[in-house]
Amino acid sequence: MPPGIYCPMEFWSKGENQNIQVDFLLPTGIYLNLSVSCNASLGTIKQVVWKHAQYEPLYHMLSDPEAYVFTCINQTAEQQELEDEQRRLCDIQPFLPVLRLVAREGDRVKKVINSQISLLIGKGLHEFDSVQDPEVNDFRTKMCQFCEERAAKRQQLSWAAWMEYNFPLQLEPMAKGPGTVYAVLLGLQESFTFQISPNEFPITLMSYAIKKQATVFRHETLEKPEDYTLQVNGKCEYLYGNYPLYQFQVSLVSSFSNESVPIAGRSSPRGFMAFSSFSFPQLVVQAGLFHGNEMLCKTVSSSEVNVCSEPVWKQRLDFDINICDLPRMARLCFALYAVIEKAKKARSTKKKSKKADCPIAWVNVMLFDYKDQLKTGECCLHMWSSFPDEKGELLNPMGTVQCNPNTESAAALVICFPSVASHPVYYPSFEQVGTFPTLSYDSHEQKLQLKEILERRSHTELYEHEKDLVWKMRYDIRDQYPQALAKLLIITKWNKHEDVAQMISLLQTWPELPVLNALELLDFSFPDRYVGSFAVNSLKKLTDHDVFQYLLQLVQVLKYESYLDCELTKFLLDRALSNRKIGHFLFWHLRSEMHVPAVALRFGLILEAYCRGSTHHMKILMKQGEALNKMKALNDFVKASSLKATKPQTKEMMHVCMKQETYLEALSHLQSPLNPNIILAEVCVDQCTFMDSKMKPLWIVFNNEETGGGGVGIIFKNGDDLRQDMLTLQMIQLMDILWKQEGLDLRMTPYGCLSTGDKTGLIEVVMHSDTIANIQLNKSNMVATAAFNKDALLNWLKSKNPGDALEQAIEEFTLSCAGYCVATYVLGIGDRHSDNIMIRETGQLFHIDFGHFLGNFKTKFGINRERVPFILTYDFVHVIQQGKTNNNEKFERFRGYCEKAYMILRRHGLLFLHLFALMKAAGLPELSCSKDIQYLKDSLALGKTDEEALKHFRLKFNEALRESWKTKVNWLAHNVSKNNRQ
Repeated sequence: MPPGIYCPMEFWSKGENQNIQVDFLLPTGIYLNLSVSCNASLGTIKQVVWKHAQYEPLYHMLSDPEAYVFTCINQTAEQQELEDEQRRLCDIQPFLPVLRLVAREGDRVKKVINSQISLLIGKGLHEFDSVQDPEVNDFRTKMCQFCEERAAKRQQLSWAAWMEYNFPLQLEPMAKGPGTVYAVLLGLQESFTFQISPNEFPITLMSYAIKKQATVFRHETLEKPEDYTLQVNGKCEYLYGNYPLYQFQVSLVSSFSNESVPIAGRSSPRGFMAFSSFSFPQLVVQAGLFHGNEMLCKTVSSSEVNVCSEPVWKQRLDFDINICDLPRMARLCFALYAVIEKAKKARSTKKKSKKADCPIAWVNVMLFDYKDQLKTGECCLHMWSSFPDEKGELLNPMGTVQCNPNTESAAALVICFPSVASHPVYYPSFEQVGTFPTLSYDSHEQKLQLKEILERRSHTELYEHEKDLVWKMRYDIRDQYPQALAKLLIITKWNKHEDVAQMISLLQTWPELPVLNALELLDFSFPDRYVGSFAVNSLKKLTDHDVFQYLLQLVQVLKYESYLDCELTKFLLDRALSNRKIGHFLFWHLRSEMHVPAVALRFGLILEAYCRGSTHHMKILMKQGEALNKMKALNDFVKASSLKATKPQTKEMMHVCMKQETYLEALSHLQSPLNPNIILAEVCVDQCTFMDSKMKPLWIVFNNEETGGGGVGIIFKNGDDLRQDMLTLQMIQLMDILWKQEGLDLRMTPYGCLSTGDKTGLIEVVMHSDTIANIQLNKSNMVATAAFNKDALLNWLKSKNPGDALEQAIEEFTLSCAGYCVATYVLGIGDRHSDNIMIRETGQLFHIDFGHFLGNFKTKFGINRERVPFILTYDFVHVIQQGKTNNNEKFERFRGYCEKAYMILRRHGLLFLHLFALMKAAGLPELSCSKDIQYLKDSLALGKTDEEALKHFRLKFNEALRESWKTKVNWLAHNVSKNNRQ
C-alpha cells in the first residue's frame, strides 16, 4: 500500500472545501483508495466505502456497517477510534489520510473519553503508559479516583448548588481589610526520636521495637557500640540517634553524548567560545547536595577526563554528610562542564594560563523515591543543556528533578548509589511528639534582642550569633511571633537530624497562620513536606475568589514539587472541581505550558485527572481549543498573505476565509477563554481585521446580542509570550482589590489576558477606547507637534462627553491616572509611549503592553529611555485641572489620590513580594533572581518608616512632573519613527 501523504493541521484549514484521496483499509484486508470531500461526515463516507466494497473480494464476510468504526492516527500520533459519525473529516484532521474500519468492541465510552482527553491536553495518554514509571502509574490511579469521586458527588448536588458550581458569583471587594485565614494543625503519624547512650541499651528503642513488632539490628562491625538499625514491617529506618550511619557517597560511572565534539556545544552555543582560542578541553562533573536553596555540604567534583564520545570516570564521590543527616527532600544536583585552558600568547609566557569553565548540561535527582526509600543501584540521568548565567553557578538546584525526555540527543550521566544496608532503608515517619523540652529560660535582654531581629525592616542575612539566638528561642517565636515561622525555618540546620526532628516536632504545636505567611512557605526555600502540608492546610480557608486571585502563582509552585503526589496538587484539583471558573483557568494555565518538556509530564497528568472529574466541562474546553486552532491557522494565513499583498487585499482574503462554514462554526457559540462568563455568540466577520505589528495579531469581534450583551472584541496573538502581561495585569487587579477594600476606587481597567500555548494567547479588547498617540495625531496638523498639543486629550473628551457628562469624564480620568501612575511606578513598568497608554470614551485612562517591568527598562545607544519614575505629562495635568491653569485644588486632590494609593500598597508590600517570588519558577526573563524582586522592595520603600516612605514617593512624584518634558521628547521620537515606518 502506498504511504499516505502527511496532513498537518494547516492542510485541513486550507483544503476543507476540497476533495482528498483517502486510503481505506477494510476488516477483510482489502485496500481502497477513494476521493472524498473534506466536508463529508464519517457516516456519509462509510456509505461511500460500502458502496465500493460490494464490488471487492470477500465482501460477503463483512457484517453490517454499524458493526464497524473508523480509526485513524490523530495529530498527537495516537490511534483514535472515531465513534461520533456526525463529525466531518476536516474536523477530525487525521495525521495521514488513512482510515481503517475495525469491529466495535470494549468499553466504547471509555475509549472515546481517552481519545478526547488526549486531543484536549495535546499529549496522548499512551505516552503516560509508555513511561513505565511506578510513581506515574500510582499517581494516575490515585488522582483519577479522587477526581471521579468528586464528579460523582457533584451529580448529587441540588439545582442551586449545581448552578453555583457552573456560574460562581462575582462580587466587588468590600471596603474592609483582608480577612485573616487560619491553618489547620497537622496530625503527623509515626514519629520517634531516640537518644542513644553508648553505655547502655536504649530503653526507648526496645519499647518502640516491642510496640511496633520491630527488629533491632546492632552493627557489630562498626566501632561504636551505639550504632543500631531498626526494621519495622520489613523496612529499615535509620534512627534519629547520636550515631553515623555511613557517609553518603555516590559512584560516578560515565557520561555519554550522542553529539560530536564539541560536547553538547551544538545545543548550547552560548556555552562555548570558539575552540580556536582554547586548547585541551577536559570534562568535569560537579555534584552538590541541596535542601531547597541551602547547600547541605561542600560540593565535590570529579577528576578531569579528555573529551570523547563516551567519557568514563569510574570514580567515587564522597560527601561530607552522614546518611542519617540527609533531610527527606534532599536532592542531588549534577553539572557537566568543560574546563578549557586558554592558549598562551607569545608576550605573556610568564603569566599563568587561565582556565574557563563552560557549562554543558545539568540534572537533578532525589535521594529518596516517592515511597520514602533511599535510592540504591545504577541510575541513568538524561541531562538538560545549559549555558552560563549571571551568577556563574554551574549547579541548578531549583531546576526540575525530571530527566530530559529527549533521550536521543541529551547527554546522559550514569551514576551508582551505594547499598548502605542489607535491607532497603526508608526515611523514618514521625509519631506524636513529647520527647523535647518546651521550657526556655531566656533573659529579658535576649527577648528584646529577639524582638529586634524579628521586627527588623531590612532583609539582610542574620549573623551566626543571631541565628543561634533565634534557634534557642524557637518556643518564644511559636508563642509570641508565630508569623515569623519562615525566618525560623530558614536558619534551621537541615543537615543535622536532631534539629530537623525538633523543628518538625515544634511544627505540630505551631499556631494557625494567616494566608500571607502561608504563601511565603510555598517558596522553593521551604521544600520540607510537612512545611508544605502546613502551608496548604492554611490555604484551605481561602475563599474561591482568593484562590482564583493567586491561581497563577499556585500553578507555578507546582514546578517546585519533587514528587507528583503532593498536597498542593490535590488542593488545586479539589477547588477546580468545586468551582468551574477555577477549573477553567487551572486548565488553561497548565495547558499553556504543555510544550515545556520539564513540566509536560506533571501538568499533563493533572490535566488528565481534571478532565476525568469534569467530562461536561471538557466538551466546552474542546470547543475553545477548536476555535484557537482556527485562529492560529487564520493568523498563519494572514502572515503569509501580508508578504505578497497589501493590507486591504489581505484583509479581504481573511474575510473570505472566515466566511467558510468550518470557520463560522468554530468561532461561534463558545465560552470565552478569557472569561467563561461571557458567551461569544456570532463572529462579525466584516469587523474583524489584523494589526500592523510584526506578528500580525488578529482582531476578532463577536456580536453577543442574543445573549444579552453588546460587541465583544478579542485579540489573538501568535509569536509573543503573554505570561509577563498576565502577571502584570494580575498585580494591577490585586491593587484594584486592595484599594477598593480601603474605600478607594481608582477606576482601573485590568483587562483580560490569557496565555493558551507556546507564545500564543488572547487579549481582551477594551471597546470604545483609543491610544494617546491616535488622539494627539488626529487633533494635530503635524506629526512633529502632536506630542506637544496639550489640548488634544481634553478636546477629545469633550467631543465624547458633551455637556454635563464632561465633569464626570474628567473625574474618571483623574482617578484612573492616579491609579496607573502608582501601579506603573511600583511595578517598574517600562517602554511607556503614547501607543501603549489608552483612554476610554468615558474618561478612564489605562496602560497596555507590559513587555518590560521591575525596572528592566529599554536603552538606546547606551542611554536609558525611561527617564521619569512614571508618566505624568502636562497634558494629563491639563485634563485634571479641567483646562484651567490655576486649578490647584483639583491637582492637589489628584496628588492625594496618588499618595493614598501608594501607602495602601505599601502596607501590603509583603504580599507582592511573596507573589513575585513564587513566579520565579515561571522562567520569565525579567523575573529570574533576587535582584528583580529587590526593585519592588525599593519602589515600596519597605526598609523605611511610613513618614520616610511618603517623603520618598513625594520626591518621585515631583520628579515625574518636573521631567515630563523628557517624556514628550520620547513620544515625539516615537511618533516620527512610527510615521516613517508607515
